[in-house]
Order: sequence, then structure tokens, then C-alpha cells
Amino acid sequence: MSDLRPGLCSVTLRAQPVDAVIAQAAAAGLAAIEWGGDVHVPPHDLPLARSVAARTLDAGLAVAAYGSYLRLGHSSDPTPVIDTAVALGAPRIRVWAGSLGSADTDADTRAEVVRDARVLADRAAAHGVTIGLEFHGDTLTDTVDSTLELLAEIDRPATLGTYWQPPRSVSDAQALDGLRAVLGHTVAIHAFSWWPADVRHPLARRVELWTAVITLARAAGRPLDVLLEFVIDDRIDQLATDADVLIGWLESG
Repeated sequence: MSDLRPGLCSVTLRAQPVDAVIAQAAAAGLAAIEWGGDVHVPPHDLPLARSVAARTLDAGLAVAAYGSYLRLGHSSDPTPVIDTAVALGAPRIRVWAGSLGSADTDADTRAEVVRDARVLADRAAAHGVTIGLEFHGDTLTDTVDSTLELLAEIDRPATLGTYWQPPRSVSDAQALDGLRAVLGHTVAIHAFSWWPADVRHPLARRVELWTAVITLARAAGRPLDVLLEFVIDDRIDQLATDADVLIGWLESG
């Protein structure tokens, strides 16, 4: 599968307990889990994080990342998130670049996001942990241009990058153009097939998009996680189907 590793975001099975998420990921042939901080591994509970790490590894899976809900720009103390990621054995923390879209964020608020990002990246790096920005609407990573500008402002290329996922309701060509622009900064990819907006489909429904994404990601020549996120009705059988499709695409190249 070259340097592309298939995995699962635990939020895909948010309603399932930890052991069920692990079992389903392993049964689906996936290699890693990004554990979410909303339900499965909340911050502050370090014994739980250590237990989840051990159970994940015992199942033959890796911890891909800690999917936190830390919002940069709110001067929140990142210590609980960093400590939880370390206890979880996560090499990366996913965070959110503020709470407003780039068009609605003033210069002072943007500067606060940049400041928080630098502090977080530097403190996490002391523990060998990197940072990935959620690539998402209603944040400063809602467009490719704003994302690239933000990454340049933060100026931590060795320790902070961005996730990528197809923006809602854009064409395949537009999505791929965006990926090409941010690929050099991309640390992981969230994989799902929504079209238009929030209408969910099997991953294979957007085969042209995802096979092109995989081709681009493979050409980047470095390890990247491709993490399934959100399936139709949060169904376990759909997760198994989408995982089989994703693994097939990754193996075919």
C-alpha cells in the first residue's frame, strides 16, 4: 500500500464503545484509528487514554492521531489535550483553526489563532507530537488560500500542517485543485463521499475523485493516513464496505 495507511476516525462510530470501534476497524482490515476527544477519549482522563492505547495496539492497530476539539484562538490551555495525546500514544493532534470562517474573522482574532497554534505546536513538539489543522468550513481553513496563508503565518512547517477532505458541494476538479495546492502541507486525509453538501453515499460513489486523490497522495512520496470518516447512517456494514473499497484502491497502485 506504499506510504498510504488506511484508517478510521472513531467519530465514524461515535455511538459505539471503544472495544466495538477497535473490533470493527480490525475486522475491516484497517491499520489505524484516529481517536476522537468528544466521546471515546475525552481530555483529562489519562488512565482511559492509556487503556485505549493498549487495547488498540493489542488488536494489531496503530493510533493514528488524537482528534481533539481544541479551538485555536480561544486562549484555551492545551495541556489536557497534549497530555491525553501523549498518554494515548498519538503522534499527531488534530485541532480547529478558530470558530469563524476566514471571511468573518478580523485581524486580531486571526492573530490569536496564529499565536495559539505556535504555542501548541511548540509544546507538543517537546513530546514528539505534531499538529494537524482540521480542513473545514467555519474556520480559518475553510478555503485553500486562507489555509496556505495561515500555515505561512504560523510558520511551523516541521511540526504543524493541515488535514484535507473534499469541501462540500464542490466539483471533483475543484477539490483536486485544492488538494494539489495544500498537498505539501497535508498530514492526513479524511475520506468520505458526501454529495451534495451533507448527503452521504458509499465511498465508491465518488470513485473518480478518490482514485485521483490517492494518486496525488501517493505521488507526494511520504507517509499519509487516509482515514474513513462518516458512512451512511453510521452503519457498521457500510463501514466494512467502504473500508474494503478504500483498501482496494490503495493496493491497486
